[in-house]
Amino acid sequence: MAAATKTPKPQSKPKPKKKEPWARGIKRPEQCKNLLDVRAAIDAYDDLLLPLLAQRLKLVMSAARFKPSVKGVVKKDRVEEIVVRVRKAAAALGVSVDCFEYTYRHLIAAYTREEQRNWPRIHKR
Repeated sequence: MAAATKTPKPQSKPKPKKKEPWARGIKRPEQCKNLLDVRAAIDAYDDLLLPLLAQRLKLVMSAARFKPSVKGVVKKDRVEEIVVRVRKAAAALGVSVDCFEYTYRHLIAAYTREEQRNWPRIHKR
């Protein structure tokens, strides 16, 4: 009997590593030598965050299509689910869980208002 030949598995391409912000020239907090450095770094991080927040808002607006009423936009159990997840993530990052909870509760409230404001337009179609 002839020996079976094994076909080599195709090599998967390694995933490109995401560049850490400091690899893009953004200073870490400990690298900042003065207030101007800190402010420049904050602005640079905002430039990274804003497109993500915009995408999150677009997703929230998309969710309105699946909600039967303006009142149905707010789901308190979903808000609490997000807050629990965010608090765990903040703890893992070693930052204030209370600060992150406060930030997300306000973010969710703002996005919810926008979703409610646009719900009638979305359902007019």
